[in-house]
Amino acid sequence: MDLLHNIATGFSLALSASNLMYALAGCLLGTLVGVLPGLGPVATVAMLLPATYALDPIPGLIMMAGIYYGAQYGGSTTAILIKLPGESSSLVTTLDGYEMTRQGKAGTALALAAVGSFFAGCVGTLILAAFSPQLAKVAFHFGAPEYFALMCLGLIGAIALSSGDMLKALAMTVLGLLFGMVGSDVTSGETRFTFGLLDLEDGLEFAIVAMAWFGFGEIIWNLHNADPSRHVAPQRVSRLRISREDMKAAMPAIFRGSAIGTLFGVLPGGGAVLASFASYTVEKKLGPKPGEPDFGKGNLRGLAGPESANNAGAQTNFIPMLTLGIPSGPVMALMIAALSIHDIQAGPQILTRNADLFWALVASMWIGNFMLLILNYPLIGIWIRLLTVPYKWLFPAIVLFCTIGVYCISNSAFAVLLLAFFIFFGYAARRLQFEGAPLMLGFILGGDMEEYLRRSLTLSGGDWSVFVQRPLSATFLAICAGTLALMSLSFIKARRRQVFVEAEA
Repeated sequence: MDLLHNIATGFSLALSASNLMYALAGCLLGTLVGVLPGLGPVATVAMLLPATYALDPIPGLIMMAGIYYGAQYGGSTTAILIKLPGESSSLVTTLDGYEMTRQGKAGTALALAAVGSFFAGCVGTLILAAFSPQLAKVAFHFGAPEYFALMCLGLIGAIALSSGDMLKALAMTVLGLLFGMVGSDVTSGETRFTFGLLDLEDGLEFAIVAMAWFGFGEIIWNLHNADPSRHVAPQRVSRLRISREDMKAAMPAIFRGSAIGTLFGVLPGGGAVLASFASYTVEKKLGPKPGEPDFGKGNLRGLAGPESANNAGAQTNFIPMLTLGIPSGPVMALMIAALSIHDIQAGPQILTRNADLFWALVASMWIGNFMLLILNYPLIGIWIRLLTVPYKWLFPAIVLFCTIGVYCISNSAFAVLLLAFFIFFGYAARRLQFEGAPLMLGFILGGDMEEYLRRSLTLSGGDWSVFVQRPLSATFLAICAGTLALMSLSFIKARRRQVFVEAEA
């Protein structure tokens, strides 16, 4: 009964005119950036982070959440129509979705992706509502050692599940931790890593680093790697409808994809990308049924499963962020930054001190998924026309918006210079195949990890064994050590590399 009462409270808040407007704006903007390749929710949320200073926490978080899961919807549109995933989680959608378009079934493919996404999004939100309070109750029993060990586990998980070289991911995580230590020492108040610059005494602004890496960085990367031979979207799309037979064939894959996405969304660094690939692998292992085309040749299940998985994963991504304060990816790290702007600490306290915020967000996800299902049908024609907009016209407007946003954060030209430095650094790192997500996670967790480490050592009188004497912290650290040991095995490394090569193929 408490769950139903809390959900009803959430709907009473989310259904206010202003919150509905922000939910709609987030969903539309998310779909837009999902449709346009090269932008994505990380860059968009990073660019809009300064705007949250002027918003109340509830509408600000509702809009950002809408951008995130709206992008999962939008990313499938280009993946199906022109074999160009607007979102990395839609990579697998291109395999069968585009083949269906070539066969004249674009309308069926788009409708199936929308229905699968809607169902999985609702399932993921239900899991978020049901299990988050229980997980938060467990987290209330955590002390400083448990939180430190849990954050270590989150970072190790992100490293293990990141694509590319693990050593590079580890290096970026450590660098992120160091960036998080710039400014004043949490205990003594002495400054460190400031190089005598007064502007750095309060630390690096997370929004600047995120905007440089994921906003400007994506723009420069896409301009540098622009594909002149882009696929052309069909001028007309067949009627958006699914036959009863197609729906019956796709439903088992939608159920399986929703379950897989729900699980992977909770994992640090996992989320929608690995969920969609895992779902496709499961469907492929089951094989095509009699009368179905092969996978990669327009199989309905090869489209329905991954689309359901990435949308369920997008919803359950919020569980570790809201209940434990551990971001499972860069967007969740930006969400934590948005909460901190309003002096709200992500973690179990949200369900006690800011319960209205939590339940309004949960309710807005159901509303947002319904909005996306209704809106995406009539807006397909607009999204197709947007795909013809040249990057040389689109990106300058984004650059201007980003620069103004950065300047408004501190009303300082130094912030713009700092932005320029991180743009150069981010582009150079990406050219050398270093990922940005581990750096962002290290950056957002660095300050809290240091605080919990020092608090643990203070309470234990400097005895490091406090981390292994407490059962939970010892378990978390043992999992960290076991994960690193497994990832160092040659056959595991080879299989891991193969998985990501297949995912990007």
